[in-house]
Amino acid sequence: MHDDLLRKRQRRTLLVAGAGAAMLPAAQAQAPKKPSGRPIRIGEINSYSTIPQFLVPYRKAWELATEEINAAGGLLGRPVEVIARDDAGKPDDAIRHATELVTSEKVDLLAGTFLSNVGLAVADFALRNKVLFLASEPLSDALVWEKGNRYTFRLRASTYMQSAMLVQEAAKLPAKRWVTIAPNYEYGQSAVASFKALLKAARPDAEFVGEQWPALNKLEAGSTLQAVLAARPEAIFNVTFGADLARLVREGNLRGLFPRLPVVSLLSGEPEYLDVLREETPENWTVTGYPWDQIATPEHAKFFNAYYRKNNDYPRLGSVVGYAMMQSIAAAVARAKSVDTEKLIVAFRGLSFTSPFGPVTFRAIDHQSTMGAYVGKLALRAGKGTMVDWRYADGARFLPSDAEVRKRRPAEAMK
Repeated sequence: MHDDLLRKRQRRTLLVAGAGAAMLPAAQAQAPKKPSGRPIRIGEINSYSTIPQFLVPYRKAWELATEEINAAGGLLGRPVEVIARDDAGKPDDAIRHATELVTSEKVDLLAGTFLSNVGLAVADFALRNKVLFLASEPLSDALVWEKGNRYTFRLRASTYMQSAMLVQEAAKLPAKRWVTIAPNYEYGQSAVASFKALLKAARPDAEFVGEQWPALNKLEAGSTLQAVLAARPEAIFNVTFGADLARLVREGNLRGLFPRLPVVSLLSGEPEYLDVLREETPENWTVTGYPWDQIATPEHAKFFNAYYRKNNDYPRLGSVVGYAMMQSIAAAVARAKSVDTEKLIVAFRGLSFTSPFGPVTFRAIDHQSTMGAYVGKLALRAGKGTMVDWRYADGARFLPSDAEVRKRRPAEAMK
């Protein structure tokens, strides 16, 4: 099935655009000189050993992007070097690595992290040490709002943004009684809080009759779903991912719960997770995700072609995030004409670049990018999960007003 999809996708996208330096500023897309001098060093910290299904493709993509940058002459005429460290999903390990990267490796900026609690820890380190940190993946709203700071920027669509995208669909359901299932740490707590507030605003008759908070990677599906059913819900908001999602889906299928009970689910349409679910994919869930084999835009075609040629594999959502991370850093350095931290902060504020998903801008007020997500339904095709009836939700349409941000973000962070 994958081979057939890849061959079809290759034929379609290779006609749209060739791989190359689409990620680079226009001035660097010309005949390049070989970069020289001290490398521009990026310290990248992530949970590679803990979340390999997302972060192996992510790493392959930022490696590809780095190669493209250097092949096109580097940045400011200097080569780019990424020094990666594995935080094993532990905030303390991430801080230890950040300290070593800044003090010993002399990196010019920090990037990465996956888990929200780890991202918040590195953001606090960035504030205390006055070093720029581009958080590529952690989704907690607090990262750019309640605990935001002037040194931290976030690339991916947040829990608020993706919850707002899903609420548009959830509000159309006849369901009034909702139960939430989310991992009991920063990401899950943030997602549930945003979804509840946004759904209540859209549907004042909605009520939340139960909450399940399994520990990350330790979900006991039987007892969790038993408690869910005891609350007699009419719909579920799910925030679990990875192994927890697989356990939940398997148990729900065995009980005949899915697709009988409507489910609105964060991230579950990402190929990282559909690859694991395969024929167990629950049909008709409303999800955010990445229909990689169906997107025919020129920006995505260029990215897909380059990634496939290098890796002989299709991209996952992590691949898009890793590639866009390097795109944004390249654009910011080119705009700043420097790797000085203060100049990079100014450059990132209001920075626009073209990602595999299309145009993205980092908002000056809260350092959140407008990178969006795909929203659609889950379906089974030839024994594998996919997204259908999807649309791209531009992140700019799902962010709060400046006035709302000022209520939530520290004043010092907006200086």
